[in-house]
Amino acid sequence: MSVESDRDVLVRIRGLHFRRGPRVIFDDLSLDILRGSVTAVMGPSGTGKTTLLKLITGQLRPDAGSIEVDGEDVLRLDKAGLYRLRRRMGMLFQSGALLTDLDVFENVAYPLREHTDLNESMLRKLVLLKLEAVGLRGARDLMPSQLSGGMARRVALARAIALDPMMILYDEPFTGQDPISLGMLVSLVRQLNDAAGMTSILVSHDVQETASIADYLYILSQGRIIAQGTREQIEGDDSEPVRQFMDGLPDGPVHFHYPASPLDEDLRSPGRRR
Repeated sequence: MSVESDRDVLVRIRGLHFRRGPRVIFDDLSLDILRGSVTAVMGPSGTGKTTLLKLITGQLRPDAGSIEVDGEDVLRLDKAGLYRLRRRMGMLFQSGALLTDLDVFENVAYPLREHTDLNESMLRKLVLLKLEAVGLRGARDLMPSQLSGGMARRVALARAIALDPMMILYDEPFTGQDPISLGMLVSLVRQLNDAAGMTSILVSHDVQETASIADYLYILSQGRIIAQGTREQIEGDDSEPVRQFMDGLPDGPVHFHYPASPLDEDLRSPGRRR
């Protein structure tokens, strides 16, 4: 890789190994996230997509391998270094994770109050600008319990961009959304990334929505990358595991049933659970 292209890489992962007990989550995983891009990490449930985000942010440590974010070795950072790095990242959680006892305005203001010394006038303007970006400036006085699912996710997105991060990580942002909210969120992810010059890592198993806005896609299965490329390249990949996932096929390498002994053997067993 050339020096110029090295500078284009914001997140570099090499030789990543991670397991939970006997279960291997990642087996020699390597990937790059380019600056300014929307990069999707996709795959069946249980393939470690959310775990990957936690490794990138230093919430988890791998068994082996390296993780660099903007040239910093995440695994060598001390607590203060991790804190500084995380301030430059935004995170949109699966649940939205809004603070239920704060109204919309204060939810978005929370990271600004925690990490800056802005006066109230400037803080108010910034919060209103972030809410305007997600179309919810008029909802600033509502409580989380008064929001629809799509509105709550957009408030969480406004909070995630409150500190103007260099990168935002989306953990299943489209789950549980109605078609209108879904279309709105998909459009917002792309628009915010381009308008703010951010880098977005989008973890999802919503195939069509995610592929429609991603510049580059990685598909994970059984601890490894089974396909990577642009949408067109992925659509042209006719390998069985890729087609099963992308086309939502019930039969293929990914089995519906968790590994178990034969049913008739299990039914004849005198043990209650084993």
